[in-house]
Amino acid sequence: MSAAWRPLPEGLPPEVRHFVEQLRLLKDRTGLSLVALGKETAYSKSSWQRYLNAQQPPPRQAVAALCRVAKEDSERFCARWELAVRVWPRGGAGGADSAPRVVASKASKASKAGEAGEHRRPRARKSGPRRPSRARPTWTWRSIAGITAFLILMALLEGLLRNLMA
Repeated sequence: MSAAWRPLPEGLPPEVRHFVEQLRLLKDRTGLSLVALGKETAYSKSSWQRYLNAQQPPPRQAVAALCRVAKEDSERFCARWELAVRVWPRGGAGGADSAPRVVASKASKASKAGEAGEHRRPRARKSGPRRPSRARPTWTWRSIAGITAFLILMALLEGLLRNLMA
């Protein structure tokens, strides 16, 4: 199912524009609607809308999943993804005014690293379940203590009111 795509936002870096256009073509080649694509890839329709309208960069896994559905080589698209993500405006396509400065500073750091002969790859995200943070039990215990104190206070007030009424 070929979609009539919304025009991409003005001022989008060329790498991002090219990547999103290629992603749109790949999606169109599948013949799937966004709902069907969501079911095939485990990424929601609204997520695909954000990715395909350049509002948010897709996760690498989403790109690989789309390539799998389209029976396309994921290495080529993931290489394009790496280029696009490096310059993707923070806050989406219609992000804040500070986005160009952030992108420029990252680009200058990357060029300095390249001049020094360094090549850094983005850290791969760990797959699998995440461990709960240590902050969660503290929050849970504080909540339980607060609720318990509130209930004790209410019981005391109820007893006090009964004594006053009697």
